[in-house]
Amino acid sequence: MVMAITALRYLLCLLCLLTHLLLFSNAQTKGNITLGSSLSTMKIAETWLSPSEEFAFGFQRVETTQDLYLLAIWFNKIKNATIVWYAKGDSAEDDVKLVGIGSKVELNMEGSLVLSDENGTQAWTSANNGKCSYAAMLDNGNFVLVDSSSSNTWQSFDYPTDTLLPTQVMNQGGLLSSHQSDTNFSLGRFQMLLLSNGSLVLNTIALPTVYSYEAYWISRDKTNLTTDKVVFNESAGVIIKKNDGDYTNVTIPEVAKPTDYYQRATLDPDGVFRHYIFPKTNLREGNWTIAYQIPVDICSAILVETGSGACGFNSYCKPDGGSSTCECPKGFSYIDIKYTRNGCKPDFTPLSCEANMAQPETQFYMAELADTDWPRADSDKQTAAEDTCKELCLRDCMCAVARYMDGTCWKKKFPLSNGRMDPSVGGKILIKLPINDSSSLNSSPPNKRDRNTRIVIVSVLLGGSVFVNLILILVTSLALLWYNQRPQRFCSGQRKMDMNLNAYTYNDIEKATESFKEELGRGACAIVYKGVMTLESRTFIAVKKLDKVVKEGEKEFKAEVSSIGRTHHKNLVQLLGYCNEGTHRILVYEFMSNGSLANFLFGSIRPGWNQRVRIASGIARGLNYLHEECNSQIIHCDIKPQNILLHGDFTAKISDFGLAKLLKIDQSGTITEIRGTKGYVAPEWFKSMPITSKVDVYSFGILLLEIICCRRNVKPNAENDEKAILSEWAYECYSAGRVDVLVDGDEEAMDDKRRVERLVAVAIWCIQDQPSLRPSMKKVIQMLEGAFQVAVPPDPNSFISSID
Repeated sequence: MVMAITALRYLLCLLCLLTHLLLFSNAQTKGNITLGSSLSTMKIAETWLSPSEEFAFGFQRVETTQDLYLLAIWFNKIKNATIVWYAKGDSAEDDVKLVGIGSKVELNMEGSLVLSDENGTQAWTSANNGKCSYAAMLDNGNFVLVDSSSSNTWQSFDYPTDTLLPTQVMNQGGLLSSHQSDTNFSLGRFQMLLLSNGSLVLNTIALPTVYSYEAYWISRDKTNLTTDKVVFNESAGVIIKKNDGDYTNVTIPEVAKPTDYYQRATLDPDGVFRHYIFPKTNLREGNWTIAYQIPVDICSAILVETGSGACGFNSYCKPDGGSSTCECPKGFSYIDIKYTRNGCKPDFTPLSCEANMAQPETQFYMAELADTDWPRADSDKQTAAEDTCKELCLRDCMCAVARYMDGTCWKKKFPLSNGRMDPSVGGKILIKLPINDSSSLNSSPPNKRDRNTRIVIVSVLLGGSVFVNLILILVTSLALLWYNQRPQRFCSGQRKMDMNLNAYTYNDIEKATESFKEELGRGACAIVYKGVMTLESRTFIAVKKLDKVVKEGEKEFKAEVSSIGRTHHKNLVQLLGYCNEGTHRILVYEFMSNGSLANFLFGSIRPGWNQRVRIASGIARGLNYLHEECNSQIIHCDIKPQNILLHGDFTAKISDFGLAKLLKIDQSGTITEIRGTKGYVAPEWFKSMPITSKVDVYSFGILLLEIICCRRNVKPNAENDEKAILSEWAYECYSAGRVDVLVDGDEEAMDDKRRVERLVAVAIWCIQDQPSLRPSMKKVIQMLEGAFQVAVPPDPNSFISSID
């Protein structure tokens, strides 16, 4: 009896073991995956394997958080799984899809691969074009859905993330995107793109948007524009293959026997595209080895005109044996310590130009940093000794750091971009830091104790004689009286401290413009002339001579000019000074070398699509600053292409803001008491409705349509009446699902149809007749950048129709 019971126990254990092995075999599915099969984060060990078991498809836990999972493909036989694909949206702006415990992926009965989160909500689905019969994880790392005729209806190779594998092909328009870090798979700051003209490029992007800056690496095509695709050849590496069979190498790995190695090519979080190999003979102890990389030195490669560089704003990049590190200068810290490539922020409040800078040396000092530069942040350059260079930066409220080298001083302003530290850079950086924060920094201001001692000694000596004190007060008063009454010259560089603006005489203005010799443009109330700040530096200025100023006193004029002078933003034209002498009312601005947006937009050559998108974003940011970030709200009232000026790097800057109170109300020339320009004027101007910042939103909407289409809002000589008014035609095209007609002939925009559609929708929301339906400029920025889903806008004229 005992023997029978013992035998029964052994039999039950054997049955349990067989059951476990059977279940485990079913979990580690190899070969074809049938409809209705699924995987769950509750059983993370369950995967779908390739026949050789070299690749696995399933869920991977994100290391930085134990409760979030990626739907991914990875090298299965390597000790530390290397992920080569993960579920994300189909477009560049769609981010990684992370799900929680209880989520599952299913190959449903309709033949689609569906990822559902812990709440049962669909988080992602395959974009297959036909009903599949089964799925399979292949030995090349490609996960496929296959129909009854053995054709792929969907494959992971068509939707690469940051990695290419041998045999994988990337066609024109294909994109690789880096992620934030080795453990954070959110969208990173770098992308590799195969353009429609055949060029393979590496770009930085302006997170949180997907707007790309100019390329920091581009393939050198020696033939013609017959590039067909990027191919990962196991023996030759990553190549650009032509239609005619010729090819150009992107990576050139020196591998004696390629079949002895696993291979992958990955766009890493630091912006470097690396070709890796891993020996198959040492899977448990081996490591990925770099066989080739581009660029060799990322720190020196990214020195483009726009963008923050390899390491984000206000940081600098240090080469580190084929890799790099990103560091913050003294007085700064990482925006996010976990992601050091996203830039740095000052640990102090940057100097405001409203602050009293009569004695800047008592508030700030200059710390030194050798062999470093931010080459794209220059605001001024001049020949000077090092001590003079320090003083120039100390006394300039816009100067954040100065670079000194071989007798030349470069003043630089925030944000500091394209930072790099290397012995080859040479020179030194002088960083302006507040004295009262110096205790927390690894440096102390020079001679602070000596300066305080001198102050005490002088005070004691002067206090010993009442007579001497009276004489000193008298002399000081006379000196201050002379100082305040003397004319301010362009060459002096002095500032009226109550307004932080230069006060110029009319004679100064005449000399600077050579008696108003060169006219830049004119409007209904002013003429703009080109001038020179000083003959030595040849710093150009724009002089606006107002001829329709409201008859107010000098005090009121100065007050309004002062309010304009206190605005400081990257996308606003900077006011440098003014003239308020007799009947002359003149404003002096920084000179914009690329003229107005009108000339740029409506010229004979159409500007690039990405450049136009960046310009639109810049204008939106400038308006948001005027509406929400100024001490007192400024409504521009006349947003149009002529009032948008372009800097040397084509940064868009709004001009003529804040002039509404200085100028006569009748600015349109046709409609009394309406401010603005025909074609851009919001409908509430014509009704008994309060005027708010939404009038600028309306004008921006019209301007955005002009930027998208590269044509004026009103086109009297249009081929037909439907196209005469751009805003009306744009809504008709949008509602018909034909936004491509608006950018017909613009190949770059046609390849980016999804973004064109989004921008047109944003513009239509902005031009709604009902002001309450228009978004704020802050919301506009978020919609432009894809941070919010843009709902389908109604007919802009529906409000008018409802009250007729």
